[in-house]
Amino acid sequence: MDSCVTAAVARADGYRLALLHSDYGQRTEGRERRAFREMADYFGATERLVVDQRYLAQIGGSSLTDERIPVSLANLDSKQIPSSYVPFRNAHFLAVAVSWAEVMGAERIYVGAVAADSSGYPDCRPEYYETFRRLVRAGTRPETRIEIVAPLISLHKHEIVKKGIELGAPLQLSWSCYQSSERACGVCDSCALRLRAFEQAGVQDPISYL
Repeated sequence: MDSCVTAAVARADGYRLALLHSDYGQRTEGRERRAFREMADYFGATERLVVDQRYLAQIGGSSLTDERIPVSLANLDSKQIPSSYVPFRNAHFLAVAVSWAEVMGAERIYVGAVAADSSGYPDCRPEYYETFRRLVRAGTRPETRIEIVAPLISLHKHEIVKKGIELGAPLQLSWSCYQSSERACGVCDSCALRLRAFEQAGVQDPISYL
């Protein structure tokens, strides 16, 4: 959902979209890839890249990529990082995005990171993106100018829902569930955050739940 709204923000900012999807061996990869294709069609993105990062599943350490680790039931009051955390995942996503952006001459990389209402993943914090911006400047050609933008990072989830509706984001095409690909489970961290967001926004969630 956050990536969906982020794409709508990029479009509203006047940019032509090139969309990136990662297969990192996640439980719901097939459903996420379908959402990626449908949203890319919706936004009219002719530039699309699907990357194989299943080495993250080989590394393991996350219930999203290792079937032996149960997906944590939602506990939105917990301060513990849940089992769904994929160690340093966003660095792998951003590294691919920066390489692609430099080849294409893209000006901006939009990422749907959220810190205010999240599962507490350390690679979603604002300071993480500040550090990565410096890394991009240090690791690309002198003439390369790529800005990493996280437009939702300080918003609460219900604010993201409202922004998505305001910008015409296809929220009905988005998928948030960590463990189900048919109907969302409703009990994982991601589902619970999404359900609460729609409730607080006073809007019906367009996807179905078990």
